[in-house]
Amino acid sequence: MQDSFFSTIEPIRYGGPDAASVLAFRYYDKDRIVRGKRMEDHLRMAVAFWHSFAWDGTDMFGSGTFQRPWQGAGDALARAKLKAAAAFDFFSRLGAPFYCFHDRDVSPEGGSLAETNKWLDGMADVLAGHMQRTGVKLLWGTANLFSHPRYMAGAATNPDPEVFAFAAAQVKQALEVTQRLGGENYVLWGGREGYETLLNTDMKRELDQLGRFMNLVAEHKHKIGFRGPLLIEPKPREPTKHQYDYDAAAVDAFLQRYGLANGDFRLNIEANHATLAGHTFEHEVTYAIAAGLFGSIDMNRGDTLLGWDTDQFPNDLGELSLLLARILQAGGFSTGGFNFDAKVRRQSFDPEDLFHAHVGGMDILAHALLVADRILADGKLPALVDARYAGWKQGLGREILDRKLSLAQIADQVTSRNIDPKPRSGRQEMLENLVTRYL
Repeated sequence: MQDSFFSTIEPIRYGGPDAASVLAFRYYDKDRIVRGKRMEDHLRMAVAFWHSFAWDGTDMFGSGTFQRPWQGAGDALARAKLKAAAAFDFFSRLGAPFYCFHDRDVSPEGGSLAETNKWLDGMADVLAGHMQRTGVKLLWGTANLFSHPRYMAGAATNPDPEVFAFAAAQVKQALEVTQRLGGENYVLWGGREGYETLLNTDMKRELDQLGRFMNLVAEHKHKIGFRGPLLIEPKPREPTKHQYDYDAAAVDAFLQRYGLANGDFRLNIEANHATLAGHTFEHEVTYAIAAGLFGSIDMNRGDTLLGWDTDQFPNDLGELSLLLARILQAGGFSTGGFNFDAKVRRQSFDPEDLFHAHVGGMDILAHALLVADRILADGKLPALVDARYAGWKQGLGREILDRKLSLAQIADQVTSRNIDPKPRSGRQEMLENLVTRYL
């Protein structure tokens, strides 16, 4: 049945900027060399199992609008197998090198944890077979610790220790399955790790619980020999009023407080989460790089007129070009990549719409990579930033950073040398014009 679902779609090919087909890549030429590396290896793009194959188009105001063969009635495991077959057919036709999943995306919940784990193990065999056949790899796996009613008050931060224990057991299984499938990272997303009201919340206790949970996961990662990083995905709000992993800076502080700043953890930055936190996407990625915590990206966007996580496909070339320039300057991805944590709109229910969405997302990232290469090759933008901070690389600035001067000694230098600094222009408009010319 999966063949009939996508049988009208030919494998997506690179056709160049003037391609006639609406389903052709205009910029994504996976084997094109950019800065000494294949485009595919720079971008490491992945399809999200949940939005494209687990979601049925339901939202808070209406029922599902999609009619997918694997979402009908019948045996849950049979539907899961059909869904996996359709997903890998899609990955192959699209030409995506990676995919990502939550445990409940690929395998249903059983009557007990033992039965659930047995089913997930069986589905892991199914996924492994598809991966071997198609060559598609797993960028990361994770556990869904937010959909089931047991997690309505959080998982690790739940007031009930039995819920904490259940979540820990679920993560143990999901981490082991991710390792078994060759996953390059494991994500810990605190979907409901926050609070609705402080009237019934002991914040310190919940943070301590979350710190203990993360330490347990890190210990198990080393016990089983999982080599990839553990990725924490910041999010400020929704579904809770306040999430403890509010933004990159909050997670950085959390890791330091609970003894987790040891290299085991990195950040999985999502574009829409960044804007919900009141930041730009570029800000969150830049902070993660500066803190040595950059890991991976969930690629999407929000709607500036809506205050929730709309998870739309990216379309802002200027924003993404500056983002790619920063990532390239920092050395690029190691184990991470661009995962399309994005979904087609409820009215886009045709199978072809899944391809239009992903082709557009892949193409704009490829286009942005080429622009970022031009920005760095030209060198003007980085040089202007370096020049602005040049004083910190020598003389007084260097002595301050190297801790060679006390506060009193700095004050003495100001008076003895009659230092009287004059304001200097930040040249913001000139820099904005420069970026526009690269586009």
